[in-house]
Amino acid sequence: MTVQAYDPLAGERTPGSPQFDVFLAGTVFLDIIFTGLPAMPAAGTEIWADGMGSCPGGIANLAIATSRLGLRTSLAAAFGDDDYGDFCWRTLEEQESVDLSRSRRFEHWHSPVTVSMAVDRDRSMVTHGHPSPMSASEMIGKPPCSKAVIVTLSDDEPLGTPGSACNWAELAHRDGALIFADVGWDPSGSWSSGVLEQLSICHAFMPNAVEAMAYTRMDTPRDALYAIADHVPVAVVTDGANGAMAIDSTTGEEAFVPAPRVNALDPTGAGDVFGAGFVLGTLCGWPLNDRVAFAQVCAALAVQQFGGSLAAPGWGDIADWWHEVRATARHSGAYGSSLARRYAFLDRLVPTDPVGAVRRAAATIARYADVGVAPQPQPGGEVTPVTDAGSRKEGPRDEAPAHDDGDPGTSRVPAQKE
Repeated sequence: MTVQAYDPLAGERTPGSPQFDVFLAGTVFLDIIFTGLPAMPAAGTEIWADGMGSCPGGIANLAIATSRLGLRTSLAAAFGDDDYGDFCWRTLEEQESVDLSRSRRFEHWHSPVTVSMAVDRDRSMVTHGHPSPMSASEMIGKPPCSKAVIVTLSDDEPLGTPGSACNWAELAHRDGALIFADVGWDPSGSWSSGVLEQLSICHAFMPNAVEAMAYTRMDTPRDALYAIADHVPVAVVTDGANGAMAIDSTTGEEAFVPAPRVNALDPTGAGDVFGAGFVLGTLCGWPLNDRVAFAQVCAALAVQQFGGSLAAPGWGDIADWWHEVRATARHSGAYGSSLARRYAFLDRLVPTDPVGAVRRAAATIARYADVGVAPQPQPGGEVTPVTDAGSRKEGPRDEAPAHDDGDPGTSRVPAQKE
């Protein structure tokens, strides 16, 4: 049976709408993730991991997160001509429906690789790679027409610098795209306040609490939020398990949403997933409180799984979570009732079966998703639903992204409930 993907922006699309909802650029890594390690290996020893996964990482985390939420996503990135590059390209383009028309393959440039090892809810990483053979602006040229672009602010290629050539994000902004900005960790420890000057052409800035306080020189996340709101129309500060807060100066709204209570296993990529959810809510025109709440639940679903792009939820995962929250609200105490009230807006958003709702992938690097195959009986009489996991491509031979072979957290079964 052929199913159609769920499109949350279907009601907003017109013949004159931009070609893409989101355009972004950056570095794609091949991520190899080992989970369930009892400890880090000592020198000269070997240990076995309970689970292992392979997937595109880096900027691919964000591209996959937006695509799984139904946003038409285009990515510009350099890819090597090795097997790692082949795998990352194929996974993004064929399996995750990310447009790569502005990306390029480079001969004799090998793909950056990161090995991540998860031990006791923490992770250590080893990365190897070389600078991209070409800058993002040179690779992209004129960006495709899009509703939004997501950028990471840095001093290397700053936005809005007087007298300098426009970079790709500024060109996209001139064509009407909203710029959503994030920022990375500053290993130098200087936390240059000049980064905030780049926000003059941005629509939203979404740092975490540590970054926000460091760049604004404030002592609390809330004070940092107010300082950021002086620079950009929409200010958002995420604070892990404490929740997220935001100010939308264009509407006068302020919001604080506590994070849903979850068993957090791995925070990798949670910020990307949050950003994807917030961008979607903005493009849909939702109230600020709903935008933050939706982004929060997307991130909460992600941190219950291991791995960056492996953990990004689709609408199928969100629907599973919401149906469970709603069904158990009367029996789960005051917190459950509060959660059901806070997320009541999902009633008009979550897809109903069957809609081709995206769920996390469950196939390995060399296997195919069982799209359209009848649900498989499981021990104890339970049934595992077989869906187009992690892909919106149609047909029975859609290859799904690599997954965590040994960890049940990334299977096709519904996401772990709260």
